[in-house]
Amino acid sequence: MTAVIRAVAWAIVALALVACSAPPGPVASPGSGGDPASATKALIVGALGSVGLQAVDATKPYRPSEAPSVVGVARSVLQVQLPDDPDHGFIVIYSAGSAVTAEKVAVDQAAYVASNIGVVQFPPGSHFVIRTVDTTVIFFTWAPGASPDQRTHLIEDALNTVGLGVPVGGG
Repeated sequence: MTAVIRAVAWAIVALALVACSAPPGPVASPGSGGDPASATKALIVGALGSVGLQAVDATKPYRPSEAPSVVGVARSVLQVQLPDDPDHGFIVIYSAGSAVTAEKVAVDQAAYVASNIGVVQFPPGSHFVIRTVDTTVIFFTWAPGASPDQRTHLIEDALNTVGLGVPVGGG
């Protein structure tokens, strides 16, 4: 737990340094450091910034296909700014309330997207990023063959540096 708090603190410091040195542009506000979803947003924004991408709180409604146990979990949504693909790049942050619940939510979502029911909800060849950070779960999906922006893979690369990964079977 102490390592996670330390990592979040360093990410917030790094984000502040990047924000001070970066040219003006839309960047998601990290919000209060005491709010787990805000802390996870800060980690995500920092990771995306390290690959030259920016994210903002989504202004369009977005809800991916989800496992039944995930449907009622509180969430916030970021959207990565992709000029060649302005309708995608959504990252969902689920606020599970506890690390145990976050792990269950992540495992349930991973099993769902790999299941016969879940797999048909996404384009063929979709990549899934499911990661836990303390009491939150990060979910991102994209399909390489269907993405018009050449940088979309950088979202996956950046997110894979945040938190702990939860494998999705079969893909």
